[in-house]
Amino acid sequence: MDIQTYLVAENVRSAGWFRPELVLTFGALALFLLDIAWRRSADRGGRMLVAALTVFGIVALFLAAQPTTPQSLFNGMVANDAFAVFFKWLALAGGALTVLIAGPSRAYPAARAGTFYALLVAIVLGLFLMASATDLLMIYMSIELVSMVSYALAGYSKGDRKAAEAALKYVIYGGVASGAMVFGMSYLYGLLQTTDITQFADRIAALPATWPYRLALLVGVVLTASGVGYKISAVPWHMWTPDVYEGAPTPFTAFLSVGPKAAGMALAARLFYGSLDVRSFSSMATAVGNLPWPAVVGVLSAVTMTVGNLTALPQTNLKRLLAYSSIAHAGYALMGLAANSFIGTQAVMLYMLAYLVMNLGAFLAVIVVERITGSPSIFEFRGLGARAPLAALSFAIFLFALTGLPPSIGFTGKYYLFVAVMERVNGPGGFWYAVLAVVAALNTAVSLYYYARILRAMFLDAPYSETKVTYPISYKLMLSGFAGATVLFGIWVTPLMDWTRVSMVLFRG
Repeated sequence: MDIQTYLVAENVRSAGWFRPELVLTFGALALFLLDIAWRRSADRGGRMLVAALTVFGIVALFLAAQPTTPQSLFNGMVANDAFAVFFKWLALAGGALTVLIAGPSRAYPAARAGTFYALLVAIVLGLFLMASATDLLMIYMSIELVSMVSYALAGYSKGDRKAAEAALKYVIYGGVASGAMVFGMSYLYGLLQTTDITQFADRIAALPATWPYRLALLVGVVLTASGVGYKISAVPWHMWTPDVYEGAPTPFTAFLSVGPKAAGMALAARLFYGSLDVRSFSSMATAVGNLPWPAVVGVLSAVTMTVGNLTALPQTNLKRLLAYSSIAHAGYALMGLAANSFIGTQAVMLYMLAYLVMNLGAFLAVIVVERITGSPSIFEFRGLGARAPLAALSFAIFLFALTGLPPSIGFTGKYYLFVAVMERVNGPGGFWYAVLAVVAALNTAVSLYYYARILRAMFLDAPYSETKVTYPISYKLMLSGFAGATVLFGIWVTPLMDWTRVSMVLFRG
């Protein structure tokens, strides 16, 4: 068989397991065309909502048929493994729930809803590729696909100066992060002579242990990691987060807080645990001047959670407060990567699943109040317990979960992150892992303070108006569902642990 015949056969085989991504690709194009065809329809928004959900439903059917045996697709560009499928399910769930949240939202009138759904499908496609990328080129293209569409959706509110400002800042910060990432990738390719990250471990081990190679590898890894850090809002790549979260339409802010963060964590885990795993950490440390990479991730985790929580303390705008909270939760999740173990990466997966449920629920509660008052200020939540009991009670459950209090899925996720870190206390660098655990515990106490301010406003402060807050029945059902799942899986965590355990299968080349 000649090389051309082999490549054709390989691409045909790969396309068979690439069906979810193909459905998303053609689904986004179809949604654009349908939006044009239904432009004069009186029920244009409802039709587009059903069409978008149909696309996600077909993708779910194909995802359910994915194999568990890890394999490489398209000559090493992407990996089709259980690890990627897990994060694809999270991206799909985040996208579908955002469609349901955006449907009744006043942020997307029927005339503009179709384009929003089409662009959202395109972002989900980018998240799928991020979760499975095993090549530097695919990593860059998938991150850029998510970023480019996100820039447009952040400024989607026509005539809104805050949205325009958010989009502009997002573009500037994103452009700098992308440039730094590509520059770092050029260093890695020059040193290792491959863009396939599954080959990095062996190539790094073979590098000469001289200072030019150490410095170049250090620069390459740090700059490449900046692209991932930008997506998960880790310090010091977090500065775009509060402005973009505040200015973007709230339904998209809800998706932005969970979808790209989960995919970014998947990419970080694939880089640091899958490709630069325990086989190569020792050789890499030697090659980069005895720099222990798990410790570096641990420091990044501690700084990220501390900056996020401390800057959230004075916030009165709930979208900004949840933005800084999102930064802090990225720091918590990085604890699992710092542990550099099976249980650590499994804990990251569980925490991302928990974060999707509780944070989407929290933003939905903000949307309920914002659609009536037009403001996400904490002062608008005064007396919400009397004006909208279901929304207030659900929001309280989400805030307890975000703090990490039992019995909630947030407590379960954070508990396993602590377990992963404490398992390393008796090993090399155990003292610093203990310090990381103490820093995380102190940050949890800090977060309880600013979440408690919201609870006080809802249940203890006098309402500024006696008018009942009315909102669609679909929002009531979703709030009940999110709150029920938050409590149920905080008590009955076995199915989630089983799912994350069987999903801990990475393609390693």
